[in-house]
Amino acid sequence: MMKCIAVLLLCLASGAAAAAEDPASAARAASDQLEAATVQLQEAESARDRVKALTDTVQAYEAGLGAMRDGLRRVARRETQLIAQLRSREDEVADLLGILQTIETSAPPVLLLHPSGPLGSARSAMMLAEVTPGLQARVEALKRDLKEVQTLRLLQQNAAGTLHTGLAGIQQARAALSTAIADRTDLPRRFTYDPVRTSILISSIETLEGFASGLANIVEGEIAQSSADITAQRGEIALPVQGLVLRGYGAQDAAGISRPGLLIAARPRAMVASPTAATIRYRGPLLDLGNVVILEPQPDMLFVLSGLAEVFGEAGQVIPKGTPVGLMGGVTPEVGAILSLSGEGAGTDRTETLYIEVRLNDSPVDPEIWFRTDKDG
Repeated sequence: MMKCIAVLLLCLASGAAAAAEDPASAARAASDQLEAATVQLQEAESARDRVKALTDTVQAYEAGLGAMRDGLRRVARRETQLIAQLRSREDEVADLLGILQTIETSAPPVLLLHPSGPLGSARSAMMLAEVTPGLQARVEALKRDLKEVQTLRLLQQNAAGTLHTGLAGIQQARAALSTAIADRTDLPRRFTYDPVRTSILISSIETLEGFASGLANIVEGEIAQSSADITAQRGEIALPVQGLVLRGYGAQDAAGISRPGLLIAARPRAMVASPTAATIRYRGPLLDLGNVVILEPQPDMLFVLSGLAEVFGEAGQVIPKGTPVGLMGGVTPEVGAILSLSGEGAGTDRTETLYIEVRLNDSPVDPEIWFRTDKDG
């Protein structure tokens, strides 16, 4: 019997490694982020600088929803792991329960009886005294695992309500942000945009390079001089959207076509912001690139952002760092879709792509010279 107990304990111990991370805490923290963003949205309505307040709110919602997605994935993985462990240990658990029940129900004289006589009985009692705390520890570990499964399932059920509130909040924040930007009149201007000249230029060119080279021809009058210099930020500029780098400078796509820029995978409806203070040189549809925003952070340098669904601001405006310039396309997943994503690998919900090109002295350069491309987005 003692040998059986020892083998049982060894088998149970081998499958009970503690989790390195706490998925439940991560999911709760994400829920707190979304609740804080909801409060932030209410406060943004009366903020003096509504554009900045709403920008911060959208970013807070995006961070909270992203954290919730990641937290639910971890919860699902942990629950699957625990259930698999418990199922693999069903026989051992049954034996454990049987042993404990035998110990509890056996009469004291039987426990003391041993074929080897009093000495064997004493040794048996000593072994039992040593093993019993181990058995109790395994029982407690089993109870903790079962309780954790119950907690994780409850978290997933409660997540639906939190996600619904968060998704409604971010939609409201995006709409309010778009309105606030359209109503903004306090930004300085470096030039007056001429839509007729722009149409003529677009109709006469076939490439992004041709359009970028002719930007000086779409203005009415002169362009005010700028002394902006972002040289000190070289290599440290944050990407204009939260995302993952799909292809780098000069990398070929599936069709074997290479482009001199970065392709970033982003989530649907993600906000795109100016990575530095810059002048909006152009914004709108261009060729087959979709909506494009061209920013001038310093003389003779352009940041070209293409693939947006919506664009904000007006050509000629000088905007501060972090100012929203547009939104990615796609449809924000509903609550059920987000919950179903909880078991999938990271990055599966980044369905939109933003193309970033950096042009210096009218020639493309590797954006990673200037941008900090964190691979985990």
